[in-house]
Amino acid sequence: MLETSTRREETSAIAAAQDRRQPEPQTHASEKQGARAWLIRSLPTILVLALLGGLAYWGHQNSWTIPKFSEFFGNGSVEKDDWCAAHSVPESVCVECNESLLPRIKAKWCPKHGVHYCPFERPEIAQLKVKPQITQADLDRAQRALDLKDRPENSPKCTQHHRRLQFASKEVFDKMDVGVLPVWTGLIAETIAVSGEITFEQPRVSSVSTAVPGRVWYVTEFGQVGAAVKRGDVLALVDALEVGKAKTEFLQAFAQFELKAKSVEYMRPLVKSGAISDPHFREAETSMREAQLRLLGAQQALVNLGLPVQLDAVKDLSPEGLSKYLQLFGIPAAIAQRLDAKTASANLIPILAPRDGIVTAANVTASENADPAKTMFVVADTSRMWLRLNVRNEDLKYVRVRDPKLGKPGQVVRFRPDGSDQDVTGELIWKSTQVDEKTRTVQLRAELPNPDGALLANTFGVGQIVLREEKDAVLIPGESVFWEGDCQIVFVQDKNFHTPGAPKVFHIRTVRVGVKNGPNTEIIAGLFPGEVVATKNSAVMRAELLKNNLGAG
Repeated sequence: MLETSTRREETSAIAAAQDRRQPEPQTHASEKQGARAWLIRSLPTILVLALLGGLAYWGHQNSWTIPKFSEFFGNGSVEKDDWCAAHSVPESVCVECNESLLPRIKAKWCPKHGVHYCPFERPEIAQLKVKPQITQADLDRAQRALDLKDRPENSPKCTQHHRRLQFASKEVFDKMDVGVLPVWTGLIAETIAVSGEITFEQPRVSSVSTAVPGRVWYVTEFGQVGAAVKRGDVLALVDALEVGKAKTEFLQAFAQFELKAKSVEYMRPLVKSGAISDPHFREAETSMREAQLRLLGAQQALVNLGLPVQLDAVKDLSPEGLSKYLQLFGIPAAIAQRLDAKTASANLIPILAPRDGIVTAANVTASENADPAKTMFVVADTSRMWLRLNVRNEDLKYVRVRDPKLGKPGQVVRFRPDGSDQDVTGELIWKSTQVDEKTRTVQLRAELPNPDGALLANTFGVGQIVLREEKDAVLIPGESVFWEGDCQIVFVQDKNFHTPGAPKVFHIRTVRVGVKNGPNTEIIAGLFPGEVVATKNSAVMRAELLKNNLGAG
């Protein structure tokens, strides 16, 4: 029994021990799974560290330098020992490192024209196959530009002209897609922009009114707005009482004078025979003189009314003939024929056009009262108009008006009226002596020819006062010019650029810039017509120049 009990206890102990050993395999599997997860999480970090290590190795091998921009365009075949890192070309062909490959012309500052390579003093610097000839016209053109205005100045200390930009090959240059264009000559104008208004020329405008009060009796076809008239054309007839009185006075004075004159002539032989005393004759002569003065006064009154009666023309008329003569006196025959002499008033006074021109205003109709204080018609000669311009006070120093005393013409003005697609041209004739209080501008006046009457008064528009106009100005695209802090430069292609085997070089040239008209820029000094300059994408060349300068520093 005891022995059986002991065996049972041993069997139980062995079973318990086996139960404790069973969980061991599960714990070992969990540990393997945790290691795998850690490795996966650490993989990005390991890759980054590997990449940094590779970059460090590459940088150590390449001395931590970024490839030159020329290397991006096919220079991988150039041996490393023959590469000029400073100028991005093979060392063996670098003209900057070996100037004997392309000798440099020594630069000299020109204080007169403000450039380092002055074309007027150093024509041999031209990148042309044939040396250019400098003419007096070239010198005069540059001087006119410099005399007119202060131009942007280059510093004598600028060093950009010492540099030359070289390309490894023609293919490299072509890949950069830089445009080139020959320098040309053409017309360019330097102007001041102004606003203005077209008006009638005041000395050529006449306001017409009646000399005496009355009533408008008739308006002719010349009295219509827009009618073209000649001086003396009848615009209207006015029935004025004062005219009738003046005619009556003339008739009476004429009759009295005729009577007194005949009496004197009758008495003259009687004085010689002694039939009439001399004092009595002198008294008759005095009375005749008084009648003559009265007649002259009546004649002058009619003249003042625009009815110039000539005594010689009426001296032989009878009283009835004179009355009929005066009834329609001053009225043209073409109009008088339309009137009935029996019913027509003797008080009619014609209103005449004072000048050739156009009737621009007609303020009367038939049967309307006419007043000397009221303008009936306006007649204007529109063959020439005025242009009133407003100019900024600071621009006034560049303006020149006509000087009759010195015989100097005024500057040319080109004006475009609103709504028109064509410019009209005139000449400056007058300048105001004061500044407008509100606009702070100065008024100028120009004459505009208007032979066809196309220009209309009170039309606004914009214009240009031409300060200087050059028909043979040296021109390049504006995108070719760069400001480098102390000088203006352009890239000039070497004259042998396209010669096989020749260095592919652009020269840096300082230039004196003049006026800019749209996309074009005038070059006062620094370039020759025919030289080739960089245009489109030339900013890429400028960036390379700056990079090389930094590398050289």
